[in-house]
Amino acid sequence: MATSVSTPAGAGAKTWLGHPRGLFLLFFVEMWERFSFYGMRALLIFYLTQHFLFSDRDASYAYGAYMSLIYISPLMGGYLADRYLGQRKAVLFGGIVIAIGHIILGVEGDNAGTMGLGLFWLGLATVITGTGFLKSSASALVGQLYPRDDMRRDPAYTIFYMGINLGATIGPVICGYLGQTWGWHWGFGAASVGMIAGVIGFALSKPLLQGGGEPSNPVYLAERVGGLISREWLVYLSSLASIAFCWVLIQQHVIVGWMLAASSVAVVLYILWEAFGRMERIGRDRMLAALFLLVINPIFWGLYEQTGSSLSLFTDRYTNRHILGFNVPASMFQSVNAAYILMFGPVMAALWIWLAKRGWEPSTPAKFGIAVALVGAGFLVLVAGAGAPGALTPVLFIFLLYLCHTLGELCLSPVGLSAMSTLAPSRMIGLMMGIWFLAMALGEYAAGLIAAATGGESGAASRDQVLAVYSSIGWWSVGFGVVVMAIAPLVKRLMHAGEAK
Repeated sequence: MATSVSTPAGAGAKTWLGHPRGLFLLFFVEMWERFSFYGMRALLIFYLTQHFLFSDRDASYAYGAYMSLIYISPLMGGYLADRYLGQRKAVLFGGIVIAIGHIILGVEGDNAGTMGLGLFWLGLATVITGTGFLKSSASALVGQLYPRDDMRRDPAYTIFYMGINLGATIGPVICGYLGQTWGWHWGFGAASVGMIAGVIGFALSKPLLQGGGEPSNPVYLAERVGGLISREWLVYLSSLASIAFCWVLIQQHVIVGWMLAASSVAVVLYILWEAFGRMERIGRDRMLAALFLLVINPIFWGLYEQTGSSLSLFTDRYTNRHILGFNVPASMFQSVNAAYILMFGPVMAALWIWLAKRGWEPSTPAKFGIAVALVGAGFLVLVAGAGAPGALTPVLFIFLLYLCHTLGELCLSPVGLSAMSTLAPSRMIGLMMGIWFLAMALGEYAAGLIAAATGGESGAASRDQVLAVYSSIGWWSVGFGVVVMAIAPLVKRLMHAGEAK
C-alpha cells in the first residue's frame, strides 16, 4: 500500500522569527482552544451552583468528573490520530467538535429544567470528545515541523506553551466577565467564537504545515469498510458516538472514580511487573523512580485544581473583590495562574540554569517535593489572611495563593513529562506519557472530592468549613512535600542520571 511521508517544515521551509510559520499557526490554534476551554471552565462551577442550583458538593463532584475525563480523552484521540487520521485531520476534527460543544452550551442559556440540564451535559460531553483529538495532536504537530536533531525544537515548544497560557489568561477574563455580568449564554458563546476562530484559521492555513501531520497510510484510510463508508468517516462517526458514553459518565462521578481507581491499580501492577520481570537493575531502578513521581502527580493536581471549584466559590462569596472601584467577577480570577506563568516561567527557567551552573539545582524528585509544599503553603497563606469570622478576605491573599500555586506548578509540570521520557525505556515512552496524563486525570477527580468536602449536601459551603479544609490540606501538603524533599536523594540515585539506558 502507498504511504505518505511528511518532510519536517524546518528543512527549507519559509520561516518567521527563525521558526517555521506553521509553529505560529499552531500557536494561534492552541491559544484559541485554551481560550475556549479555560473561559468555559471559569464559568462551570458558577453555572452549576447559580443556574442549576446544585449544592456545592454535587457541583464539585460533576466538576471533578468532567475535568478527569478531559485528561483521559487524549489517550484515545492520540491513538486514533497516530493509527488512522494523522495529526492535522485530528486537530481539525477535534476543533470542530469542541466548537459545537461550546455552541450547545451557549444555546442553552435560560432554561434550568430537565431538558436544559441534559443539553448542558451534552455540551460538556462534546467538548470532552473534541479535546481528546485536539489536545494531543496539536502538540505532536509542533515536533513534526522540525528535524529530530534541530536545536529549535525546545524553543518552539516554549513558544507554543506561551500560546497556551496566553489563551488561558484571556479566556476567563472575557468569558467570565460576559457570563457573570451579561448572562451565561454570552460567556459560553464567547468561548465558542474563540474556538471557531481557531478552526477557521487552521483550515485555511494547511500549506503552512508543509505536509506535516498527514495520515501515515492515506490509501488505507480512504478504503470503504463493508463497501459502505470510508474508514476515515467510520473513525469520525464512532468518535461522535462516544459523546453518549461521556454524557453518562459526567453524571455518574462514582463510576468515573472506580474506573480511575481500577486503571491506576492496573498501571502500578504493570509497572512493577515490567520493573521486576523484564528489566535489569538500572532499568528497574528508573521505573521505580518513575512510579514515585507518578504517585506525587495526582496529589499535586488534586490540591492545585481547587482553582476551578472550591477556591472559585470562596472567592465569589467570602472575598472582597473590589479592585480600583470595580467589583471583579470571581470567574475572572482564574486567569491569574496563567498570567503568573507568563510572568514567572522565564524567571524560573533562568533560576534553574543559574543554580545548575553552581551545582545547586534541585533534583527532579526534590522539585516535586517543593511543588507540593508550595501548593500547601498557598492554602495556609489564604487561611492566615482570611481575617475574623464574618469579615471578607482581602483579595491580596487570593493573589498570593495563586502565586504559591503557580510557582509550584513551574517546579513540577515542565519537568514531569521530561522525566517520564528520560526514565522509561524507548519501547515504553509513549505508554509512560499516557500514564502521566492518567495520573493527572486521577488528580482532577481527587480535586472534585476535596472540593466536595468543603461543601454541604444541600447548599453552600460555609466560610469556616472551607478554611478548615484548606488548613488541613495545607499542613498535610507542606509536611508531605518536606518528606519528599528528604528522600529525594535516594530517588535521584534510582534515576541513574548520566548512565546509558
